[in-house]
Amino acid sequence: MDDHVTWADKGFMEPGEAVDLTTYATSGRNLFDGSFTWPVMALKKNALEHNIATLAKFAEEHGLLLAPHGKTTMAPSLYRRQLDAGAWAITVASPSQALVARRAGVRRVLVANEILDHSALSWVASERAADPEFLHLHWVDSVEGVEAAAEASALVGVEDRPLAVLIDLGFPGGRTGTRSVEQAVELARVVDSTPGVLLAGVAGYEGGLETAEEVGDYFDRLEELASILFTEGLVAADAIVSAGGSAFFDVLAERWSAGWPEGMTPRKVLRSGTYLTHDHGLYAATTPYNRIAGSLDPAIEVWAQVVSAPEDGLVIVGMGRRDVPYDNGMPIPLTVRRSGFGGAEELAGTVEKLGDQHAFLRTDAGLRPGDLVSFGISHPCTAFDKWRLIPVVDLDYTVTDLVRTYF
Repeated sequence: MDDHVTWADKGFMEPGEAVDLTTYATSGRNLFDGSFTWPVMALKKNALEHNIATLAKFAEEHGLLLAPHGKTTMAPSLYRRQLDAGAWAITVASPSQALVARRAGVRRVLVANEILDHSALSWVASERAADPEFLHLHWVDSVEGVEAAAEASALVGVEDRPLAVLIDLGFPGGRTGTRSVEQAVELARVVDSTPGVLLAGVAGYEGGLETAEEVGDYFDRLEELASILFTEGLVAADAIVSAGGSAFFDVLAERWSAGWPEGMTPRKVLRSGTYLTHDHGLYAATTPYNRIAGSLDPAIEVWAQVVSAPEDGLVIVGMGRRDVPYDNGMPIPLTVRRSGFGGAEELAGTVEKLGDQHAFLRTDAGLRPGDLVSFGISHPCTAFDKWRLIPVVDLDYTVTDLVRTYF
């Protein structure tokens, strides 16, 4: 029933027969006409379109290929919007996420992780054999990872269509990856000598580094690694060099703008993901657009109802940890619709804690039970996983589309 709205979709008041997604999205329903119950998360159409266009333009102006991280949304309909706007590929974090992207028709998939699961690697090898235009790339940072890919190629019998991998360069205390350029070069030589595996380039992730200087130095090491591999004949002139979360892509563009060996024309792949929806918290504070010209707009709002006003200055809102992210900051109150009617007023206040289904909102705005409050969120990656179906709304909150997630 993924192509229908049903009683099982949180936030949708649809107790009767299932409704086809297209029919629902084109029927003129509004967030406040009784079609929804609270809480509900909505995506603002104008913000989505602005953000997609903004980063597509940034990538084009700086000679970057954009492979947005699909783990943020796990929503194939949003992948399609990004690809239609020029994204080169979709990045994911696991084989199961790669399967979702592939079933959605994505032709280039990057798995930003080492894969050691033989069933998953065999599936990749089979997909590559069946569709020569399907490009699948994943990371390796160990001999075990290289051997696992080689064994899958041999098992499926597609050594002539090797599994393509990227050497993962990390840093001390970081997440994954070889801890030095020297270790990465040694692993690249192992890949080069292993049948059934093709070295397509290098990749890394700067998360955990806090300053632009640290991040820039790390991007320089990735460039150094790629350059050494090209000079030694271990990668092609158009080898992939990939990095980039959503906080320092301006530094990446600047550091990788020059300095490549003569004859090397790398495909510089940026993997930012949270730009798509931005937020009112973590990424509002860390976006490169605080340093460079341009902007991203927060596209996520969660609407919830005041269910109790037990004390002066404290109201309890029917929204909790099952509905909104809290790992990188509490939700941020934005507006209120008194008793659910009329226009929205700006709302000052602070969410001081969350229960499973309740938010403790401190405010002097005199809210009463029945009032509807909109909240911004901090960290989109842990917002989407709480919602199976999400309405996309225009400026007056009329539904224009529906987004299904696959976590």
